[in-house]
Amino acid sequence: MIRTFCGATVKAVGTARPIKEVRRLHSSYDVAVVGGGIVGLATVRELILRHPTLSFILLEKEKELAVHQSGHNSGVIHSGIYYTPGSLKARLCVRGATLAYEYCDKKGLPYKKCGKLIVATEQEEIPRLQALYERGMKNNVRDLSIVDAEGIREREPYCRGIMALDSPYTGIVDWRMVALRYGQDFEGGVNDICSAAESRPGSTEGMKYPIAIRDKKVRTRIIKGREVRCRFVLTCGVSTRTASLRSQAAAVSRGSSLRGDYLVLKPRTLPGEWQHLPRRATKCNDFNVRDFADALSFRGLQRLVMKNIVYGMGEMYRGIFIGAQVKILQKYIPELSRSDVLRGPAGVRAQALDRDGNLVDDFVFDGGVGEVGSRVLHVRNAPSPAATSSLAIAEMVADEVEKRFDL
Repeated sequence: MIRTFCGATVKAVGTARPIKEVRRLHSSYDVAVVGGGIVGLATVRELILRHPTLSFILLEKEKELAVHQSGHNSGVIHSGIYYTPGSLKARLCVRGATLAYEYCDKKGLPYKKCGKLIVATEQEEIPRLQALYERGMKNNVRDLSIVDAEGIREREPYCRGIMALDSPYTGIVDWRMVALRYGQDFEGGVNDICSAAESRPGSTEGMKYPIAIRDKKVRTRIIKGREVRCRFVLTCGVSTRTASLRSQAAAVSRGSSLRGDYLVLKPRTLPGEWQHLPRRATKCNDFNVRDFADALSFRGLQRLVMKNIVYGMGEMYRGIFIGAQVKILQKYIPELSRSDVLRGPAGVRAQALDRDGNLVDDFVFDGGVGEVGSRVLHVRNAPSPAATSSLAIAEMVADEVEKRFDL
């Protein structure tokens, strides 16, 4: 089995940014972007850069930005090794990594280009390692090379293997810090998105701003019935499923949230196993019955689980019993012991599945029908790794927005 290691740590300097309230009861904008994760933030930033004369508002149901997947992930800046040459996923990742490093340099955001080793410990793994190297070269991954056992020890003294793929262009960064910096180009927000409805017919305001997004929940400092009017709506992230149902978009896939547990080894974090749990679960004991039941009601997830039931049970076992996971890691780091690691934070990965349980790797755009529905665009899926590719993804989403809405 080939495992990957990405070392070192980066200190976050960003702080949580509270969502500002919309202070007018009726506020009108050209475009409302729903979803304050890294894709939504990067996209609204790109749209503002392209159309500085238009008015935009970002709508996020939480009280802070980037609190779900964007704030709970591996923190890796991927170089683009694994993806099929010529695929959209590969192109976006390679370009996205370049744009991410340039953006961090321009904004003075800390990151570390620590590199990554993909290690083979047995002879039968070498052909797969060489295939990955060829794939990476076709994807134009920077500075990729194959190293022998001595080269492995030079780069990672505690790691053992007979051959490895060295990717020095791989790095680490606090993606929530990056997402929050994306968000500094705009202002405004509401605390919950509940429904989208057509404005009252015959009014001048309704003709110019035909979509009303209302907050119907009563919360502290939030006025029931507050609404934002807009000409067009773009939804990005987990909220797209609920929003798309209300705009009558035809669903061809559905997003599921995968949870991953991390083992913490000072001064680094090693990615652990993945298992399916609710989208808001970011602690070991977090569990939401409603989310879990909703996820399992989708046939695509049911089929994915059944196709990987044995592997999945093994991953869940190692998630509960850390010693079992450490035993696997000792194949690569023999000196590692159970006392060297602690149970770390959990990560979340949003992944679109089709009805047959296949992972959807490409963009999935959905639009509604009718006078209002045709003014709504849902980004149901953006190619992984979305954080690394966020600025490149934003370019493609902005292209689609311009085409559909004729901005």
